[in-house]
Amino acid sequence: MAPTPLFDRKLLAARRRRARRIGPATFLMDRAAEDFVDRLAAVLRRFDRAADLGTPTDTVRAALAGNGAISTMIAIGPDVDGDAAEEGALRVVADVEALPFADGTLDLVVSAFALETANDLPGVLIQIRRALKPDGLFIAAMLGGDTLTELRESFAVAESELAGGVSPRVAPFPDLRDMGALLQRAGFALPVADVDRVVVRYTSPLALMADLRRMGAANPLVERRRVPLRRQVLVRMMEFYADRFADPDGRVCASFDIIWLSGWAPHQSQQQPLRPGSAQARLADALGTREISTGEKPG
Repeated sequence: MAPTPLFDRKLLAARRRRARRIGPATFLMDRAAEDFVDRLAAVLRRFDRAADLGTPTDTVRAALAGNGAISTMIAIGPDVDGDAAEEGALRVVADVEALPFADGTLDLVVSAFALETANDLPGVLIQIRRALKPDGLFIAAMLGGDTLTELRESFAVAESELAGGVSPRVAPFPDLRDMGALLQRAGFALPVADVDRVVVRYTSPLALMADLRRMGAANPLVERRRVPLRRQVLVRMMEFYADRFADPDGRVCASFDIIWLSGWAPHQSQQQPLRPGSAQARLADALGTREISTGEKPG
């Protein structure tokens, strides 16, 4: 029997469509798009066929279109046909957890703020690696780490005091170290995971929650509480948030950790680790010190 999904992906897609209608908050996406351009510029190669996996807007595709390194970009997602018009863009309407590509057909896969809500993230990474040609590249940005930890803690305190228990108000986010391990588990060569922390200041927690709504990032959990938020809980949450996470000028802080992932489909031309015992120089010589044998006590 399959486990219960963590994220309600149909609800998430509907909220992202709503966010585009009301005018999205794009500061995180804009930052990620600039970083995608910089990271790919350092690769110094051309990609004939690339896929943008689940990115909610066309911002990343538009940014990469200007660098001349990609011949064909394919947008993949459950509601990708609702994006802003893109001349000559190829679109595939599909669930990001079931890629419609044969093995070894893509040179590059990029994704921004989509993988953190995959119910089977290890499976998605394995599919991406298989869809890449040998020596193909995968780069993704996703929210993780301590993202929205202030909001999560504030809701937990308010609900524990006034509602007799804590409900899942903020989705869990993947850990940086876990993501590095998942890249290795999926079979990527030369895996790298790093984090870019962004701290945003708001006039109040309500302004933060309005931005989350405009990102289509309101609570997407299957096990979310289905009753309206009590006013007393909301007021207590805002009080705790302001007391605990406000700057001297009264503005409150919200943390967003952007985890960056990159890895290559294995190829014989890539760097390989040396065999144990094959070193041609001693570490002690390089450090200018004396090697201490196992069991020997240092002087």
